[in-house]
Amino acid sequence: MEVSIDNTKWYDRVWAALIFFTRLPFWRIYQPKKEAYKTVVEHWALTGWLTGGCMAAVIWFGSSVFPYPVTILLAILTRLLITGALHEDGLADFFDGFGGGGSDRQRILDIMKDSHIGTYGVISLILYFLLLSFALCSMAPLYAALTVIAADPYAKMLSAQLIQMMPYARTEDTAKNKTIYRKFSVWAGVSLAIQGLLPIGIYFYYLHEKIDWQMFVFLPAIVMYFLYLLIWKRLRGYTGDCCGALFLLTELSVYLIATYYLS
Repeated sequence: MEVSIDNTKWYDRVWAALIFFTRLPFWRIYQPKKEAYKTVVEHWALTGWLTGGCMAAVIWFGSSVFPYPVTILLAILTRLLITGALHEDGLADFFDGFGGGGSDRQRILDIMKDSHIGTYGVISLILYFLLLSFALCSMAPLYAALTVIAADPYAKMLSAQLIQMMPYARTEDTAKNKTIYRKFSVWAGVSLAIQGLLPIGIYFYYLHEKIDWQMFVFLPAIVMYFLYLLIWKRLRGYTGDCCGALFLLTELSVYLIATYYLS
């Protein structure tokens, strides 16, 4: 008998998110039900606690051992190793598709699904990593570490709203991972909000004298909204690549804002 998605346990969903969004061998510890992978976006921000925490730890402890620019590169490399460059792959495919596909919806989808990287994808990755590394280098190690812990889950929480705002652009059979994320319930939405807002709330509590919390909250949301408009205009739906690109660009906007207050 087929198990309904709604009958999956909360721990199945958390394990599925950790397995899906990282390359750490969580699958050796526990194997969640297959249906739980349709809910991974509901705990996407929670995985940000892991990736952001590891990245922040490298920044904080590494800065006392290595030159600071080297430390920042090691922190970025740490997240790439943990996630298997999942989101960066999405960023490259997103720019290749939207840059080379013009206004042809099917051509954009075909380019995004192609495993080869094009000119737009290469340029987007170079510029992204330059901006990310320079932004983090401009902050003191403590501020950079705290900002990473706050920005990663918050940007993932914002980007997760994309699946609520539009349908999937492909069918399940033509999806890269053969999975279509389900739209989350009210309770799942509340859980996701807590996952994303709790770290950044603590961040504001400790740095409220240095930063303007409204800028940190609303400007990334505006970035996310304009990217949503672009995706809706071109595709009338989202893909996994769109979600990954949206996360990285929204997160990057948080770091660029932080440089204004903390550099």
